[in-house]
This record gives sequence, C-alpha cells and structure tokens, in this order.
Amino acid sequence: MKTQVAIIGAGPAGLLLGHLLKAEGIDCVVVERQTPDYVLSRIRAGVLEQITVSLMERLGLDARLKAEGLVEHGFNLADGERLIRIDCMGLTGKSVVVYGQTEITRDLMEAAPARRLEVIYGAEDVALHAIESDAPSITFRKDGTEQRIEARFIAGCDGFHGPSRKAIPVSAAREYERVYPFGWLGILADVPPCHEELIYANHARGFALASMRSHTRSRYYIDVPLTERVEDWSDERLWDELALRLGPDAAAGITRGPALEKSIAPLRSYVFEPMRHGSLLLCGDAAHIVPPTGAKGAEPGGQRRPLRRRGPMRLLQARGQRRRRRLFGQGARPGVEVRTVQLVADQADAPLPR
Repeated sequence: MKTQVAIIGAGPAGLLLGHLLKAEGIDCVVVERQTPDYVLSRIRAGVLEQITVSLMERLGLDARLKAEGLVEHGFNLADGERLIRIDCMGLTGKSVVVYGQTEITRDLMEAAPARRLEVIYGAEDVALHAIESDAPSITFRKDGTEQRIEARFIAGCDGFHGPSRKAIPVSAAREYERVYPFGWLGILADVPPCHEELIYANHARGFALASMRSHTRSRYYIDVPLTERVEDWSDERLWDELALRLGPDAAAGITRGPALEKSIAPLRSYVFEPMRHGSLLLCGDAAHIVPPTGAKGAEPGGQRRPLRRRGPMRLLQARGQRRRRRLFGQGARPGVEVRTVQLVADQADAPLPR
C-alpha cells in the first residue's frame, strides 16, 4: 500500500490530523494497534481549547459538539472559605468548551468512512523503516498477515509508549522532563457537577479540582503523595476530602455517587526534541506530556494553517520549540497546566520551572 502520510495512532491527535490532511487533499492512512471499542473506552481530558473547537467547525464535524458541549466563560478559585470567579471571556475574549475528548474521538471515528479516511485497527507489531530517507515505510501484522505502507511522511500519534518516538536515534534525541512529588487522585461519577464552572481549590490540606464532563457526569481531583494507594481511598473518604478542600460554597452543591473510574495519575511535564526527524513527525503525547489539567490530547493533532500551505515538517518543528519554551524556558509564561501544578507544589515546597 502507498500513501502520502502514514499516521500511527487513532486517538484524538491521529484522527484529527487524518481528517485535516484529507480536507487539504493529502492522502493518508491511519493504523491503530487497538480495537475501536478499546480506543473509545479510554478516559481522556474533558476540556477543549478554542483551537480544537475551531478545527472541528472547519471540518464540519461539530454538530454534536455544539449540541452537547458546555461553553464556559470563566472559572473559579477557592481558598477554603470563598469562591473567586475569573472572567476569562471578559478578560481575554476567549472561552473553553467542556466536551470529552473521548467524544471528539467518537465524532472523528464515525465520520471517517464518509470522508474516505482509512483507519486500520488491530495493527500489531508496528515498526518504522527508513525514516531518514524520502521514502519511509511502516510494517505491521493484521490478522496474522504482514503488511507494509510506503509513504512520504510518517506521523507518530501513538502516545508516549508507542514505537514512533523510539525510532529516532538516541544520538539525535533531547528530552526535557519535570517529575512532581505528588499525584492526582481522580474520581469520575455520573452525578451533576457541584458548580457550573471549574473550581481550582487551594486548601491547607492540599489542592482540589472540580470539573465536569456534562450536566450529569462530574470529574474531581485531589492531590496526594505518590506513596498513596487508590485502594486506600473509598468513595466516601474521597467525597469527604473533596468537600473539605473545595470549601463550603462548593461542598453544598456536591452530589455524591459511586465511582465509574478512580485512579491516581502521577504528574510530570515532558517534551521530546526533535518533533521532526527525517520523514518522521511526532504529534500529541508521542512528543510531549503535560499534567491532566492541560487537556492537550486533541490540540497537537491540528494547526491553524493548512499543512499544504506551510508544510508539516516546519509546523511540528516550530511547535516543539514553542512547547519546550512554554514549559521549561527561562522567562516563559507558564500555561494553565504549569500554573495549576505550581499551585500544588507551593504547598509541597517542590522546585518547579517558572
């Protein structure tokens, strides 16, 4: 099989990139190790930045996003006693949309056949070849048969543990990483959110975040030491802790319920360079990871300018440099993901990039 761009990974970054390329008349094929059901079962971030919303509008795939997404014009800071609202729309003219990236993935997945975006699921043992040439290829096994896709470019959208980044020689690689001394204990439950907008709480007992996926599904986090075990946190204990940290105003609106999902996510910031090596380009978590509140799963798959006009290599190379400066550069203005972790780390007296 031959194509212009072979995309590895059918998560939100890979599928969004595939649709954008097809919209620009660039032929591409997406390969994914897992099944469609497995891809849709993954718990992903729930807040979309304006760039992702605009790209879905541009692709004409925003019908469900408009119907079900919750537009938020601000957020709240809690100090244990009061809520302080930050009017993002009034201050910046921008808003965010609460719409799970799992739902974005579903929308992109369901639109693929009509848009003639070929997605091959169940592709095992994916390997990259000749990435430093102008004729790279990938091989994989599908239903026990070895297959090969020859392309002009390979886009690695296969996450942190995928084969794409590992294909870049160690001699050419640079890694930037911050590992934080705490994790986020999160609970997902089918209960109404405690507030119509996000709440970031700074309490003497630690950080807490109240978020949502819809009018009927909520997502909450508290920070805990890395020594904690999720098995030691019953649902009731976690709800009690959330009520304490969020403060009385938010606690009054909490509806308790059984956890659909509960886990502890270690927090780190990671950037890999180069995002482009030869004919290989890295997107999404294959290139960089931010703490959960960054909600960056879909955004790295797309850019404001069509790839045909500027060229995919130049776009991703520039993006890698911007991302590194944003997270680690001297004098950089940290994004929301770094500011949130800074809020938590101040209590833990941990050194962080500024």
